[in-house]
Amino acid sequence: MNQPLSITVGGASPYDVLVGRNLLEQVPSLLSGAKKVLIVHPVGLAVSAEALRDSLVEAGFEVVLAGVPDSEDAKRIEVAAFCWGILGKSEFSRTDMIIGFGGGAITDLAGFVAATWLRGVGIVQIPTTLLAMVDAAIGGKTGVNTTEGKNLVGVFHSPKGVLIDLETLNSLARNELIAGFAEVVKCGFISDTRILDLIESDIAQATDQGSDLFLDLVTRAIRVKAGVVAEDFTEQGLRETLNYGHTLGHAIELAERYKWRHGAAVSIGMVFAAELAHLNGRLSSGAVQRHRDILSSLGLPTTYPADKWPQLLANMRIDKKARAGILRFIVLDEIGKPTIMHSPTDEILFTAFQEIAQ
Repeated sequence: MNQPLSITVGGASPYDVLVGRNLLEQVPSLLSGAKKVLIVHPVGLAVSAEALRDSLVEAGFEVVLAGVPDSEDAKRIEVAAFCWGILGKSEFSRTDMIIGFGGGAITDLAGFVAATWLRGVGIVQIPTTLLAMVDAAIGGKTGVNTTEGKNLVGVFHSPKGVLIDLETLNSLARNELIAGFAEVVKCGFISDTRILDLIESDIAQATDQGSDLFLDLVTRAIRVKAGVVAEDFTEQGLRETLNYGHTLGHAIELAERYKWRHGAAVSIGMVFAAELAHLNGRLSSGAVQRHRDILSSLGLPTTYPADKWPQLLANMRIDKKARAGILRFIVLDEIGKPTIMHSPTDEILFTAFQEIAQ
């Protein structure tokens, strides 16, 4: 049996994140106490989900599949209701469990379904995209989108465990992998600056999912997320730093009707936040340029159309991170030292946007 690296996410309901290769054989050990299991998966992963189901049936579980739309189309209350219907018809009890098998949208949805069915049943997350591995599947944030914004309906619900099998990335499209790197880079800018050094040292190896460097980067990003979540599960302060680049990023996703990849939007959001910090006298011009250089070297976008600013500003004001309509941005005092900027003026926001406008 392959021996994974185990990273513990502490807090009131601690759990382990298992990281390695060829780990799916270890899933049954994470389902202790359950008789029935619902696997929530995107329809595009139906074959892989069926193989996982067959292995769990062989291990003695009753398994039901719930094929749902891919990406953000999955994060709708109608899709959650579809999953609730399956759970009801299959007579799932409080001791039964759900598996989220897919990208970040799927793990968000599955977690929300688990948190709300019978006021909370167990969830095991098996992320299959880089974005989900280093961010969405870890931390217990769940949610669905509405027409008014992203993740406005949700609940905190810790998983029983997270299993990260890097082999599941082998079939992931290259652009999806690169989009996920935005969250890895984010962890470098807000905490573990060694991540940035390693990416700069060898882009090819850094983005090769079969390399030891790739495993190191993923592990480092997970440790950053795990450390923050353990200290601030319900986002009362420290956990907000994980939203670096996300305020504008979510506004872009809404403007694009969720057709953009999350990582691409966050990439632009990080450059915007860096420009905002620079205008506020917090961050050097060299640090701002380092944002552009690293993200551009990965093939991630760093600019956005100039004429979209009014819509983006309106979108940011309804983002869940705004309080009483007052915007708050995670910015850097220097690389590796995040802080909160309260109530920046419309003028400074507009000026910062001009630096990324195309």
